[in-house]
Amino acid sequence: MYPDLRSHAHLAIRRQKGIGLPIALFVITVLALLVAGMAQLQQATGQSISLQIQSQRAFHAAESGAQLAVAEMLDGGDCATVPASVDFAVGGLKECRADIQCSVTAPLSIPGGGGNRVYTLVSSGECGSGDELARRAVEVRLR
Repeated sequence: MYPDLRSHAHLAIRRQKGIGLPIALFVITVLALLVAGMAQLQQATGQSISLQIQSQRAFHAAESGAQLAVAEMLDGGDCATVPASVDFAVGGLKECRADIQCSVTAPLSIPGGGGNRVYTLVSSGECGSGDELARRAVEVRLR
C-alpha cells in the first residue's frame, strides 16, 4: 500500500550532484568582495572630504592674510608695515597660518590718482600637517 522508501533512498542519494555548496561559496565570496570594495570606497571618500576642507581653510587663511596686509599697507603706505606672517588661533582658521610677502615695483607712469608705485602682496595660507597639509596662495596688487 505504501511505497518502500528504503529501497529508493540509495538511488536518490546517488543522483545528487552537490552543486549547492559551490554556489553558496561563490555567492559568499562575491558578497565579501563587494563589502570590502565599499569599505575602501568609503575610506577614500572620507579622506577626500578631509583634504577638501583643509584646502578651503588654507585658501581662507591666505585670503585673510592678504586682507590684513592690504589694511596695513593702506595705513602705513610701505612694505615695512606689513607683517611677515600671521598665526590664526581662534575660529575656523585655528592652527592655520599665512606667510605674507610684499614687493614694490619701480615708479611707473600711471595716469590718475593713487600714486605711481604698484605694491604686490602674496599671501600663502597653510593648514594641517603631514598627509593633510594644504597650501593656497592669494596675490593682491595695489597702488
